[in-house]
Amino acid sequence: MSEQLPIAIIGAGPVGLAAAAHLVERGQRFLGIEAGPGVGHAIRQWSHVRVFSPWSYNVDQAARRLLERTGWRHPGPEALPTGGELVSQYLEPLALHPALRPHIRLNAKVTAVGRRNYDKVKTVGRDDQSFALRVVVADGSEEELLARAVIDASGTWFAPNPLGSSGYHIPGERAAAGTIAYGIPDVLGAERARYAGKTNLVVGSGHSAINAVLDLVELSRAVLGTRVIWAVRRTDAATLYGGEAADALEARGALGALARQAVEAGDVDLVTAFRAQTVRSQPDGKLQLQGTVHDSETTLLVDRIVVATGFRPDFSFLTEVRLGLDPWLETTPKLSPMIDPNLHSCGTVRPHGAAELAHPETNFFIAGMKSYGRAPTFLLATGYEQVRSIVAELVGDHAAAERVELRLPQTGVCVTRPRGATRASASLSAQPNAAIAPAMAGAAAAADCCGGPAPASADACCVQDMEAKQAGEAGCGCSSPTVEAAPQKAACCN
Repeated sequence: MSEQLPIAIIGAGPVGLAAAAHLVERGQRFLGIEAGPGVGHAIRQWSHVRVFSPWSYNVDQAARRLLERTGWRHPGPEALPTGGELVSQYLEPLALHPALRPHIRLNAKVTAVGRRNYDKVKTVGRDDQSFALRVVVADGSEEELLARAVIDASGTWFAPNPLGSSGYHIPGERAAAGTIAYGIPDVLGAERARYAGKTNLVVGSGHSAINAVLDLVELSRAVLGTRVIWAVRRTDAATLYGGEAADALEARGALGALARQAVEAGDVDLVTAFRAQTVRSQPDGKLQLQGTVHDSETTLLVDRIVVATGFRPDFSFLTEVRLGLDPWLETTPKLSPMIDPNLHSCGTVRPHGAAELAHPETNFFIAGMKSYGRAPTFLLATGYEQVRSIVAELVGDHAAAERVELRLPQTGVCVTRPRGATRASASLSAQPNAAIAPAMAGAAAAADCCGGPAPASADACCVQDMEAKQAGEAGCGCSSPTVEAAPQKAACCN
């Protein structure tokens, strides 16, 4: 394999561009390949959404060093950016850096990756062959690009989980694609007309679903006739709202608190233990969704459906790559137990790198959100640490690849504590739900738990309390995290 060939990076989002920045610092040639018309193409689809983690955890350090040499100024460590701000204030300036710009190809979709002249079966001499990437460009023609290594940072945004609870599309779902949205649609902005005055169903129980529900509640207050139904697979609504005031990420906890308020106020019709079975478009344009609620047959008649049930990796263009995948999370076997959402919140996922992300295919790595397979616990900060380690490994600096250079706070993840309501309000000034600022102020005054709340199935107040008890220790003994109680927490919950 020619060492003169570049290292190919699939995807020009935050993690892909961070990989490019680390390769530049190492004096390595690279080629960034982005399917969209601009960098951060997936993030642009949710540009209206504010993230939970502040700027200090959303900027890669190698990228920051490159940018600051051009006069770029950091947006401010504690502010919470929207997706649009991530693109305009960070990703676009980074992609325009003279060390990166000539080596990033836009409107180039990778459709296949393999070893040149070697199919997956052939072994002898395999590691000496260059990688071949088939790419469809803007005019529809195909090209073959060669690389000495590949970092797949293509993400998962364009591979959403379906409406069906069994993991596949239910009958009628694909046919009704025109009235079903996946993710978090911009219901207060560009897509307002599609949802205003309509009966809207949100399916999903994560924070993406909560974001969509709260945006629709805001719309219902502005436009008469707008109705919000929220269907979740969970049987117990008590676990639906997350840690609320006890969440280590104040903005995320505030969302849970606001969702509870909306349900209790009657602004949202909550349907628990819901399982979708079929969906059919009606002559009047409505959707008839049939399913079960607590095992009883039910029918919902709605105008629009928002499916916010998570995402999954797309391996369709990697069929000739020797992948090593965990059978249920679809990540590497070494990483799987570290990120298993049955055991971990994003607060308890520790930094990891090339060793945990290696596949049987030498010099091939999946990084970023896609590396987590179906687990939803990914953070940009850990993605940046991934590519720092991967790049070190690819250039032969094994000591740097093994070293952990990311230090997350004891509360686990990207969290800074607002110094009162003013900062919280300012950092969320563009948040569609105006009530989130005072909710955050309350969350900041309350106690937070190390690594976030423990899973609902655990008899524990927080992750470290749970881990201590699982180890046969006494645990933290955390009291109720309320402002009124002013709890004194044990050491592991400080």
